[in-house]
Amino acid sequence: MRDIVFGFGGDTGIEDPSVLLRAAVQADEDGLDLVSVADHPYIGGNLDAYSAIGFLLGRTRQLAGLVNVTNLPTRPAPMLSRAVTSLSALSGGRVVLGMGAGGRLGRIATMGVPLLTPGAAVEAFEEAIVLVKALSGGGRPVTFEGRHYRVDQVEPAPVPAPAVWTGSVGPRSLAVTGRVADGWIPGHAADWLSERYRTSRLVIDEAAAAGRDPGEIRTIFNFPGAITERPLAATRDRDGRWVGGSVDQWVEELTGAVLDHGASGFTLFSPGGGEYGLTALRRWGLDIAPAIREAVEKERAAA
Repeated sequence: MRDIVFGFGGDTGIEDPSVLLRAAVQADEDGLDLVSVADHPYIGGNLDAYSAIGFLLGRTRQLAGLVNVTNLPTRPAPMLSRAVTSLSALSGGRVVLGMGAGGRLGRIATMGVPLLTPGAAVEAFEEAIVLVKALSGGGRPVTFEGRHYRVDQVEPAPVPAPAVWTGSVGPRSLAVTGRVADGWIPGHAADWLSERYRTSRLVIDEAAAAGRDPGEIRTIFNFPGAITERPLAATRDRDGRWVGGSVDQWVEELTGAVLDHGASGFTLFSPGGGEYGLTALRRWGLDIAPAIREAVEKERAAA
């Protein structure tokens, strides 16, 4: 996947799935990198996230699929590994594995899975990432005996594991990201200027430093905002949150995020929820993303 990733959040409403398909096909044609879908299986009006990703990968050529993030308690790690390695094999590697401990444990339990304590959910989260990676990439049969997952002499898939990006929020799950994940999606749409990002990234880096280079863990921001025809007088609200702006304002802001704050990517979401309009999505793919890549490349070449 590219050095800087540009994606969009897709609407998984089941009543009119053609909306998601049209957006994904256009994004693929416009050179975007990623389509992101949410995973809330307890909501009857949503498409199943992995079914949606599989369908979209079959209708696109370059776009990668990300479940942002996988509802882990309802998707046992050994079967999740089989699902993502199969999607990777079928799509030529166009899959990123989004992982989370489970932010709505009570709602998740209504699906018939055990109700975990927050601490147990984080333990299962770490075990799942380790196991998914162990069951990928070939090699000898895997035996794993954790508190939450156990497998006995299971043959790994010959396909490499996809990159694992987490939606960690609390300190324990952030530390898991530092130990075993490949990327991090800050929660609550926190961006590089927020206190949440600064304090959270510190936890990740400290956990990673015990055995790996913290710089290997990418930060990909879920980034809501409006793309306007004209420049806005203020691109952030009173609380410091980005609200959007013109194409030039987006390019300036996000170029700075990459060069000054180490951002690795951005997933565009509608500021009001739901699907982003196709016109705005086209500006994201054809005007904003290429301009940021060009600006970053020039700055790095001159450094």
